[in-house]
Amino acid sequence: MKKEGEILKKIVGLLTLAALVFIITGCSGQTKADYTTEEAETAINDGKDIEGKTVDVKVDKFIPDGTLGYTIWAGEHLNFISSENPKVKKGDHIIVKVTKVQNITGSYVINYEKE
Repeated sequence: MKKEGEILKKIVGLLTLAALVFIITGCSGQTKADYTTEEAETAINDGKDIEGKTVDVKVDKFIPDGTLGYTIWAGEHLNFISSENPKVKKGDHIIVKVTKVQNITGSYVINYEKE
């Protein structure tokens, strides 16, 4: 009987630990984007509408004083534009929600909200 009680305690302990790990990882606050930069560019090139979708943007270059606003260059022809400073630097990743996409002379100007 004593041995069965110890086994039961171990099982309850393992289940409690598993539940805690599940809760912690589920509540980590990290959002998974609908697209990566590359996937978003492919989708746009294929004629898909990505407005309202989220993109994990890898910053290739940040231009704080761009003509249209704060500009993040990403991918081959993606220009993420905002009136608010996203406070990023080359190599950073940010998740944004696309609000508008325009094709201007072969490059895409993408307005967004920071997630």
